[in-house]
Amino acid sequence: MTPATGTMVDDPPSIDPRIRQRRLAIRRNEGRRRLRWIVGLVLVVVLVVGGWVLLHTGLFSADAIAVTGVHPQTTDAAIVDAAGLGDHPPLVSVDPGAAAGRVESLPFVATARVERHWPDGVTVSVTERVPTATMAGPGTSWSILDGSGRTLEVVPTRPPGLLELTEDTPTGALVPAPVGGTLRDDDAAGLTVVRTLPKAFSAQVVSVTAAPDGTVGLVLNSGIHVLLGTGTELTAKYEDVAAIIAHASLRGVTTIDVSVPGSPAVG
Repeated sequence: MTPATGTMVDDPPSIDPRIRQRRLAIRRNEGRRRLRWIVGLVLVVVLVVGGWVLLHTGLFSADAIAVTGVHPQTTDAAIVDAAGLGDHPPLVSVDPGAAAGRVESLPFVATARVERHWPDGVTVSVTERVPTATMAGPGTSWSILDGSGRTLEVVPTRPPGLLELTEDTPTGALVPAPVGGTLRDDDAAGLTVVRTLPKAFSAQVVSVTAAPDGTVGLVLNSGIHVLLGTGTELTAKYEDVAAIIAHASLRGVTTIDVSVPGSPAVG
């Protein structure tokens, strides 16, 4: 069909050259900004990766390791190995909290603190547990415990200078925990007494025995038996014992009964 005479397709409106140039300039600026952003991102990635690689080189390894604190029962080498520092790892890989936890798992170690010192130093500060009592077992051996009931060491013969702790239960004497393990307080009435004995007479105590009914008794180096009763009101009971030892004549005395605080009996 022939188009009607005079009908024309409209031409697109012409754009002012100044507007066109302005649009081109805007596009070029946007392109430059994107390029700068990409270049900046690449530089950041390069710096991060380069820094990570550098921190894992020998320049920043844990080479200067110092162990401080009094720890006669635990060698420096054992502490360094437990902290994971024996192979001089990169300092950035040393986790102070985790390293300290591993050191505290050593039987004699009570507390540990690990500090990093850039670029290559680590300090491990430790305190040790104090041997306080000994328990029979396992087998014919003897276990050395601290005041919390943690087993520090197992030795073949009874060690001198430590009081003997016996925890009798309805099924027999309680066996100490393995090395590094701890007696549960609710299983060990005598342990509370061991932990809380006052200096006024603790040096005279040879043994602490907890009976199956939860009562606790002491044996002094004079041979006198002290009946503490249950593990309640211990401070008042200790004061009664200390007063009797300090002021009473104990010739012929075989027992001191302080199971009722404030009303001690001597027999």
